Amino acid sequence: MPVLASHRKPRSTRTHSPAVGVTTAAIASVTLLSTQSAGAAPAPPKPTVEEIQKKVDDLYRQAGTATQEYNRAKESTDRQRRKVDGILDDIARRTEAINESRRALGSYAAAQYRAGAVGPTAALIFADSPQSYFDQTHLMDRLSERQRGAVADYEGKRAAAAKQRAEATKSLQSLTESQAALRTSKQTVQGKLAQARTLLARLTAEEKARLAELERKREAEARRKAQERAEAEAARAKAEAERRRQEEASREQRPESPVTPPPTGGSTYAAKAAKALEFARDQIGKPYVWGATGPSSYDCSGLTQAAWKSAGVDLPRTTWDQVKVGTRVATDDLLPGDLVFFYDDISHVGLYIGDGKMIHAPKPGANVREESIYYMPIYGSVRPA
Repeated sequence: MPVLASHRKPRSTRTHSPAVGVTTAAIASVTLLSTQSAGAAPAPPKPTVEEIQKKVDDLYRQAGTATQEYNRAKESTDRQRRKVDGILDDIARRTEAINESRRALGSYAAAQYRAGAVGPTAALIFADSPQSYFDQTHLMDRLSERQRGAVADYEGKRAAAAKQRAEATKSLQSLTESQAALRTSKQTVQGKLAQARTLLARLTAEEKARLAELERKREAEARRKAQERAEAEAARAKAEAERRRQEEASREQRPESPVTPPPTGGSTYAAKAAKALEFARDQIGKPYVWGATGPSSYDCSGLTQAAWKSAGVDLPRTTWDQVKVGTRVATDDLLPGDLVFFYDDISHVGLYIGDGKMIHAPKPGANVREESIYYMPIYGSVRPA
């Protein structure tokens, strides 16, 4: 019997190419992402607490420098404003004087008009340039002595007023420039302080504790150096007292002779310094405010200026100018009342009180206080009186 052919349709073989395509795409995507990740720049490491402390200190120092710029600009602005006010007052007085002279000339012109014609005096008043009118018409020969005096007075006052107006214009320009510098310095101070506050605000509790510990170590080291200096000063004072005692004993053993009184310069300075220090101590606890000169707050140079002013000594406003007054002294030769300056840019100053310590207005957020002079790098010192 012949074999019958099967009428079933052959089972079709399914292909899985779409799945393969998806898998290939996924692998490609993963590969691409891996490549991109490998090529991306790594995130910068978070700064250490020590680095943050250094950055904050630097920002405060820069703010101190900008504060001195602000103080200088403010001083210049105040000076220019006083000058401009004085010139404007003078112009007002001169204008009144010109008006008086003009009225005097007007009376002559009116008299000539009543005589029946517009005389030379009236023509002179209405001329653009009276002097030029005189030169051209030789009118001066036709005026009486009294009239010539009135005209000369009027011309002199008008020329002086014109000169004052030109000076006022120049002074106003200087005032505008000083005000612009003042605004710039103020913005710089505010910007630096804002950066410092931002850095400190980002610290975690643990980082803040670590920063406080670093600050304590720094203060302890400064106190140690101050203590060493205090001991050295005490030793020198003891040696000086012994030297004087021996001189006195030797003088008593010798025949009587005229005694030359010691110079009074040192005692005079000590008396003035005592007044300055007494004032400074009374300010302890008041806040540091940049640009402040008292009585409720101070910046560093504002405090030293006010302290010495209480002793009858006028100091300039900025640290950069204060360092130029008086006599330069070495750190080893410091006496109470001397001014100690800090940093290479001379952006801070304190009032030396002895034993390696000073009274100063430290920085924003701190109050006037006593502190070791070794807390900051010393630039130099001066004896201001």
